[in-house]
Amino acid sequence: MKKVTIDPISRLEGHGKIEIFLDDDGNVENAYLQIPELRGFEQFVVGRPAEDMPVITNRICGVCPEAHHMAATKALDDLFQVVPNSAAKKLRELFYSSFFVTDHTTHFYALGGPDFIVGPDAPAGERNILGVIRKVGVDIGKQVIACRQRNHEVIKLLGGRGIHPAAGLPGGWSKAINEEERQGIEKTARANIEFALFTLKAFDEIVLKNSVYLDLITSDTYRHETYYMGLVDNSNRVNFYDGMLRIVAPNGQEYVKYHPCDYRQHIAEIVMTWTYLKFPYLKNIGWKGFVDGASSGVYCATPLSRLNVADSMATPLAQEHFEKMYETLGSKKVNGRYLPIHFRLATHWARLIELLYAAERMLELATDEEITCPDVRVIPSGVKGEGIGCVEAPRGTLTHHYLTDERGIVAKANLIVGTTNNYAPIAMSIKKAAQKFIHNGIVDEGLLNKVEMAFRLYDPCFSCATHNLPGKMPLHIALKNNSGQLLQEIRRD
Repeated sequence: MKKVTIDPISRLEGHGKIEIFLDDDGNVENAYLQIPELRGFEQFVVGRPAEDMPVITNRICGVCPEAHHMAATKALDDLFQVVPNSAAKKLRELFYSSFFVTDHTTHFYALGGPDFIVGPDAPAGERNILGVIRKVGVDIGKQVIACRQRNHEVIKLLGGRGIHPAAGLPGGWSKAINEEERQGIEKTARANIEFALFTLKAFDEIVLKNSVYLDLITSDTYRHETYYMGLVDNSNRVNFYDGMLRIVAPNGQEYVKYHPCDYRQHIAEIVMTWTYLKFPYLKNIGWKGFVDGASSGVYCATPLSRLNVADSMATPLAQEHFEKMYETLGSKKVNGRYLPIHFRLATHWARLIELLYAAERMLELATDEEITCPDVRVIPSGVKGEGIGCVEAPRGTLTHHYLTDERGIVAKANLIVGTTNNYAPIAMSIKKAAQKFIHNGIVDEGLLNKVEMAFRLYDPCFSCATHNLPGKMPLHIALKNNSGQLLQEIRRD
């Protein structure tokens, strides 16, 4: 048996390795996505005061510390039995919406977008942010940078720091905003809406009007029928900050809807010996392996998943694009809601619709008369001994769960991060793409990039670490026979 190794995989957050095993005819027999590093946050937070969790766990990730900060802060609300007032919740969500704008912008233009804007078969040295700028123009590149800059200013203003925010407290938020600051945030939100609309227009012109790309998106190669998960509000609309977790079956029917604190009744995790990342699955269906279908407990929690579980979007412009995506990709309405889209590459489109929703929601909050209320905290008075917090991270549903002693010292912690939810679907997508594109032992960079596209669409953050900057994409593929003899090597440093 021959083996193809892609190590490290690139244009993702964190580190991973893909090993593809070929049979004697050179066709793909199996493929594994291996996460070869251990972070260990769940262990080394043990013994720390629970109130430290928002500023410790946000060090898990250099990309989405805001998500860990918010999930930890909400877990402390539960642990200390305190409910933030309305102004504090709105301030948190305003901060979180700005974070979503900058994070989704990064993925589209720097990580996932090069595959479409520059092209999956373009030379590797061009499939990066610089290639994107060359394709769309320097002025657009400046807009991308400006979008990230203005939103990081908002994150710094509201969160207390540009990265690794510190404003979240049990019962509220540490800093209110004044009218001058509100006006600045409103201006940023309005610019974000224009930027999101421009980006969706660019996606329409570059991707959707290209029949080759549209065929790729709707091909069976990148298609899986699984369950989907996401937070929804009281009207079953997408919500990043709060709500109930809704899971729909592959046929679109609601399978279950539950409060995030009840996650252990519905989600279980299985461990494989060949990787450090666990595989969550639907507990009441069971783990049946890496397979699709209603009888498999595999589920997905991505931007596309969030749209698949929702009846609609909560803002008007995002709703327009939500309907356009489902109509364009052939989904029909049943009982008032669209059937799920199973084309995984459509996740890129869903991410841009979420970008627009985040910008619109940011404007709603920035113009809410309560947003400048100086009273943004309720002081907690007790320790329950257990706290669970949940938000939607850009990559999927994020859950923090702490058990403490009577003093609030952490005795046990469990974190199910966004990418962890998607580990099984990612592994399935990689194997399916490898089987489609690799035949007779023939492997080249263009084919391997199409295999990498199968994981990149999930925007994975395997170690919640810093970005592996594109532009000089490291890649090492070793083709070996079953005795370990090197038959072919492709290296890109």
